[in-house]
Amino acid sequence: MRETKQFDNHFGIIGWLGGGRWGIERYLYIIHRVAGLGILLFFMMHIFESSVRIFGPESWNAAMNVLKHPVFKLGEFVVYFGFAFHALNGLRLILIELGFAVGKAEEPVYPYRSSLNVQRPLMIVVMVIAAVVILAGGMNIFVLH
Repeated sequence: MRETKQFDNHFGIIGWLGGGRWGIERYLYIIHRVAGLGILLFFMMHIFESSVRIFGPESWNAAMNVLKHPVFKLGEFVVYFGFAFHALNGLRLILIELGFAVGKAEEPVYPYRSSLNVQRPLMIVVMVIAAVVILAGGMNIFVLH
């Protein structure tokens, strides 16, 4: 019979928001994947929406009138959020893969210091830049348009 381990939650909701047992990088990984799938879904919808032109100008104008609904404004922001996050987090991952954000070689003993001392500050900087870019895009979409 296999024994299951029970882990007590000593940190409460703060521990869950801060990464808990997984670590914040794991949550970024999940969000990166979901954003990538969302971008793929957007591309497929965009191709479908653009293909309406083959049915003539009336169909095109009808489709464009549907897309002027305020719900699509929110959808536009969600797509922008996904693009901005996915692009900036992807640049962070490229820097790590190329070795620029790995740190010095060391004995692999947990907790991995290169992750905490080099990659975590890079993650914080990139997420702050992403937040600024997303806020600027949101201002453009909702306020300035």
